[in-house]
Amino acid sequence: MHHEAGLLSDPPFWVAVAFVIFFVLFGRKIWQVLVAMLDKRTTTVRAELAEAQRLRHEAEAMLRDASARREQALADARTMLDNAQAQAAKLAQDAAAEAEHAAQRRERMAMDRIAAAEKAAVDEVRHSAAEIATVAAEQAIREGLSAEADGQLIDHAIGGLPAALVGRRAA
Repeated sequence: MHHEAGLLSDPPFWVAVAFVIFFVLFGRKIWQVLVAMLDKRTTTVRAELAEAQRLRHEAEAMLRDASARREQALADARTMLDNAQAQAAKLAQDAAAEAEHAAQRRERMAMDRIAAAEKAAVDEVRHSAAEIATVAAEQAIREGLSAEADGQLIDHAIGGLPAALVGRRAA
């Protein structure tokens, strides 16, 4: 057996040569395809990052807006609560004043009724006293006056009539 060929008969050598030739001929094409794929992927990643950044800004803006609306709603709720409490206090004050007026009216009405009842009682007592006095006077006159005493009383009454009339005119 003859072993003379050396490097040219070695299969790994030819594989290496074929590999180098392949890369020399197609390396630039493969490199361009790889670079184009990587550029496309880079563009896609950049677009996705930009979209993510835009969405993040939108989300932050929405969060700020929601927080502002929440704060405004809380402020509105506090204002409404304060107004409701003020109205409730005003209504309670008005109700207390109305109750006080009603109590005063009832007291006045009761006092008027009491005064009317007192006046009616006094009038009734006077009327009764007048009736009793009339009956007593009638009885006293019947029993105690004679015709001569009766004439004197009438003369005395006629004599005092001008003075009584002058007194009434002055009043």
